[in-house]
Amino acid sequence: MSSNNATPILRGVLPVIPTLFSSENNIDLTAQKEVVAFALRHGASAVVCPAVASEYNFLSLEERKTLVSLVVDQVNDQVPIIGGASAKTVEEVVAAARDCLEFGITHLMIMAPQGLGKDIKKHQSFFTDVSSQIGSEARIILQNAPDPIGAGLDVDAIIELAKSNSKIAYVKEETLPSGPAISALNDSGIEHLIGVIGGGGSRYMIDELNRGALAAMPAVEIIDLHVAIYNAHSQGSHERARKLYRDSLPLLVSQLIYRMRLTKYVLNKRGITNDVVVRAPLPEMDDFTKQDIDVMLKDLEEVLA
Repeated sequence: MSSNNATPILRGVLPVIPTLFSSENNIDLTAQKEVVAFALRHGASAVVCPAVASEYNFLSLEERKTLVSLVVDQVNDQVPIIGGASAKTVEEVVAAARDCLEFGITHLMIMAPQGLGKDIKKHQSFFTDVSSQIGSEARIILQNAPDPIGAGLDVDAIIELAKSNSKIAYVKEETLPSGPAISALNDSGIEHLIGVIGGGGSRYMIDELNRGALAAMPAVEIIDLHVAIYNAHSQGSHERARKLYRDSLPLLVSQLIYRMRLTKYVLNKRGITNDVVVRAPLPEMDDFTKQDIDVMLKDLEEVLA
């Protein structure tokens, strides 16, 4: 098996595939296939797994490999796959990266680890050690996530880190405000840096695109709306893009609280037969909250596929 993501520039909407668990707390393979098909059907330019929104840090290495294998089979070379290889140690990152590379996935997203703090020398050493062990074909997407998820490096540190490692081809910038950091990265003149990808659930998508972000990497539950925003913006229909962006915000504000629990609930409402089980320690959604989310989804009926 192989994945057709060795050469294309990553653009568009690149949703993170969540890990769907059964009520017995195992990966629900049937629902997992459904959600990959959902992402492809609604316009994903690439898919990402496993990442933060996949609860990667609550998966065993064996479960991560199972998830990657399933996604590779389902995607079947239709779009690129970005393999999530984040972990706390060099050894764990290399093991996850090699599992992705085994399936032909050469774009690897690796987070600057929270455990290394703000010490740029430690981060440079970490990524140098990883790069030396994962093969020349690998391209790293450096994920800069805010503390406590990631290290939350400032933009000067990210630029220094990216300059020091020729395998870093993209930066996924998620610290806030993300916009100025994206501008600075795009103006940094790093020859091997292809571009910047927006994160943060696409809550700041218009600003990120205006500043030259190549792509957005949200959760998957309203990918069709995010694709519509991206397409309208790319085609110069900025008023429509902003209108669609405003439509997305109420749900994304709630997602900031409930995270993967909301993603799985919305997917269930949109026809993905999952049990809405999460492993991450997240707030519960009571009946009032669910009713509010249902109203938000009804408000989006005209803009969701």
